[in-house]
Amino acid sequence: MKTQFAKIRNELATGVAIAISTMALMSAPAHAAWEPTKPVEFVVPAGTGGGADQMARLIQGIVIKHKLMKQPLIVVNKSGGAGAEGFLEIKGAKGDPHKIVITLSNLYTTPMATGVPFNWKDMTPVAMMALDQFVLWVNAETPYKTAGEYVAAVKAAGPLKMKMGGTGSKQEDQIITVGLEKATGAKFIYIPFKGGGEVAVQLVGKHVDSSVNNPVEAVAQWRAGKLRALCVFDEKRMTYKTKITDTQAWSDIPTCKESGIPMDYQMLRGIFMPAGVTADQKAFYVELIQKIRATPEWLDFMEKGAFNQTYMAGADFEKWVASAETIHQGLMQEAGFLAKK
Repeated sequence: MKTQFAKIRNELATGVAIAISTMALMSAPAHAAWEPTKPVEFVVPAGTGGGADQMARLIQGIVIKHKLMKQPLIVVNKSGGAGAEGFLEIKGAKGDPHKIVITLSNLYTTPMATGVPFNWKDMTPVAMMALDQFVLWVNAETPYKTAGEYVAAVKAAGPLKMKMGGTGSKQEDQIITVGLEKATGAKFIYIPFKGGGEVAVQLVGKHVDSSVNNPVEAVAQWRAGKLRALCVFDEKRMTYKTKITDTQAWSDIPTCKESGIPMDYQMLRGIFMPAGVTADQKAFYVELIQKIRATPEWLDFMEKGAFNQTYMAGADFEKWVASAETIHQGLMQEAGFLAKK
């Protein structure tokens, strides 16, 4: 598991090296030859309140505020079957440029875990919006001040006594939980929920003992003093230094490796279209994404959610997606999550 997480780190490092800077994005290309002629359905293959849902609704708001599209952009959550519902709709909409989907790691994990007849190659990659972090969270009323203290408590409680809340089954949150178990010897009861927003609420209510939510999914509860951030699953600390709580910024959260947990993982936030669309149709959305990423609202969201602002499009993005698929195949196999054939 440690080797697989190291591979993810290396892939992400490569991505950062070829990322397009925000300043470069301020200069948008010429207007695409095509534009939507009816409302565009923006599919979220996850529940409400989670990171993908929040990002999609922010994008919708930016498009409306800055009048970036003549037609409405309508966000629709299709979380059934761990996101398979949403992905299968895009697969079935071949050639339709009036549907787009925001992707996360269930792009890979859902078909691998369920055997549902879907692959990312059934869609058209448009662009990577950002990469998302994962943080180990506990309720602020617990005594644990470090990840090491919490892991020691889980081990002392005995196998399958402490509950880890996460989004979905056999997806990124559970993959990270399995990685945490393999790295530390601790054993959790994994409790799946429909979205990261619900996970944060359950942790505040003490219905679970911890979570590995994305920053944006738990920032409100962290700011309110309800949750405590123990470590971030990344090779380096986050760079954002503005205080979120009275005493801490994202950059104050140690890496899990600093706490003796040798693992890291980051997640894709990307935009795809159905297969069979034209180059001009794809170009419209690439240009739209560039305009969105240059707005102050987007930059503020990136900082508040502590995102890695890597951007890719074209061949670079397709190469990254293919590589990430291979990495997830290894992670899923090691965790025992692959569907039986």
